[in-house]
Amino acid sequence: MRLLTSLSLAALATIACASVPASATGVITCKAGPVSGWKSEKALTEKLTKEGWTVRKSKVDGGCYEVYGTTPEGDRVEAYFHPVTLEKLYVARRGEVLFRKKGY
Repeated sequence: MRLLTSLSLAALATIACASVPASATGVITCKAGPVSGWKSEKALTEKLTKEGWTVRKSKVDGGCYEVYGTTPEGDRVEAYFHPVTLEKLYVARRGEVLFRKKGY
């Protein structure tokens, strides 16, 4: 009976966890207001390209723009930018933090 109860609880826990939507990674969170006030991902990509970056992928994570790309110095990084100002907030390479804006 105990084994059955344990298995039932484990099954319920698995179902509950599976039904929770995916969330932000938690590296950086932006309080950027409504999406209607954000600049586009295309604008961010154009800005970074002009600065010498190569952008492979960008997406929204934690209310910020998360970019996977290569810096002008040649480092393959994961970086976060504020969606309203397009300001650089965080840059990391293979778990090593290269830049983190104060307060983030």
